[in-house]
Amino acid sequence: MAASPAAGGGRPDRAVLLTVTCLGQFMVLLDNTIVGAALPDMQQRLHTELTGLQWIVDAYVLLVAMLLLSGGVFADRFGRKRVYLAGAAVFTAASVLCSLAPSVGWLIAGRMLQGVGASALSPASLALLAAAYPVPRERIKAIGLWAGFSGIGLAAGPVAGGVLTDAFGWPAIFLVNLPIGVVLLLVGLRHLGESRNPNAPAIDVPGTVLSCLAVGALTYGLIEGGARGWTAPMILGSFAAAAILLAAFVAVEARRSAPMLPLRLFRERLFTVSNTAMIVVGFALMGSSFFFSQFFVYVQGSSILRAGLQTLPVSLAMVIVSPFAGRLAARYGFRVVVTIGLALAGAGLLALGTVHADTGYGNVWWRLGVIGAGFALTMSPLTGAAIQAVSPQEGGLASGISSTTRQIGAVLGVAVLGAVVRARQTDGASLETGLGNAFVVAGAVTLATAVFTGLWLARTKPAADSTVPHPSPDPAAHTTPDQVPAEVERATGA
Repeated sequence: MAASPAAGGGRPDRAVLLTVTCLGQFMVLLDNTIVGAALPDMQQRLHTELTGLQWIVDAYVLLVAMLLLSGGVFADRFGRKRVYLAGAAVFTAASVLCSLAPSVGWLIAGRMLQGVGASALSPASLALLAAAYPVPRERIKAIGLWAGFSGIGLAAGPVAGGVLTDAFGWPAIFLVNLPIGVVLLLVGLRHLGESRNPNAPAIDVPGTVLSCLAVGALTYGLIEGGARGWTAPMILGSFAAAAILLAAFVAVEARRSAPMLPLRLFRERLFTVSNTAMIVVGFALMGSSFFFSQFFVYVQGSSILRAGLQTLPVSLAMVIVSPFAGRLAARYGFRVVVTIGLALAGAGLLALGTVHADTGYGNVWWRLGVIGAGFALTMSPLTGAAIQAVSPQEGGLASGISSTTRQIGAVLGVAVLGAVVRARQTDGASLETGLGNAFVVAGAVTLATAVFTGLWLARTKPAADSTVPHPSPDPAAHTTPDQVPAEVERATGA
């Protein structure tokens, strides 16, 4: 049994816990989208090229992707309050470091620390919430509020980023986390109760280290290849190292009794296909979003503030459409909803690839809306499909893996589509042409995946209780930010 989730277990403590956990997740989600609006200002003031901007984004996403599963295990083993507050402290301190960064290198280091903090704070926040609300009906309501704050953070990011950057410069987008982090620490230290799961599995240190190194080496080769040359010894060496490290990771995970990634799960076609599609969702969504503000600023001549507002249709469409994705999947099945969603998103990206410098915004916003709506239709059903493919006891693990694969796809999307833009510019093409080609590549990959899921995703509908987390001996055991995919992802699209 876990320790008491809150001192005294009273309603006031649970209300404070709900507020603190929601605010923490809001801060993490806000940081996901606020940075994109500031990229043009970062490029100008830090005198960096496209490669530097890619690392600013991918350094954060890479650490979150690789440490997310371990963050949930850490919270269960060492105390959810302790890990939550540690994550909040690291994230806040890293945000201050980012705001003071005198160079791209320092900013990338700060972003890496932010990723470490987020990978602890986010799963621990939901673990605290799940432990405090053991009754399923109450837990669903609490998680609905938690997800609602996530959606607000997601949608507010582009606007807040544009306003802060336009008024004070890019460091302000990181300083906004300082007052939030201070409130989380002061209130959390006083009011949060500790809980843990004494039966939590051991931390898979070899798997975590090997996965970080493998994806990091691959990302380095993809980002730096365009600048150093694809046949440069350093680039070829990074790809070779990635292959060797990946093989070592598979070998180690196959032999561990409690691996972070049980390879046997991929024997189920539904699990494999849903996670493959989720990689593409992260690839196309994050990879294309990386260029939205740059397109409006550098190609269409918008101000940073206006560009932040112009990218808003993507986030708004995701927040609006996400609540319907789970219901549609329950009625029509995973395959139909996911295939339609991917087809919409792919078509929207292809349409965005035809936009030019003189295209009016009235003919642009709806393309962004179609992209957001399409991806919103895919994420919750894909996570639900992954959960349904495994045993009830492994539902939390499956949803965590689904979130991790999406983050890995995001890392690769920024790296690969950035390489496309750089390659076109090296050939003498304009930035407008390069960005258009990147959107087309993202759209083509997404449409191909729509065909793939249409052919291979099982004709399965969610079980009647698939929107409720599967029970476990400890209500917060192995919890990740996606353990309740319907409530969380329908509201956030994150």
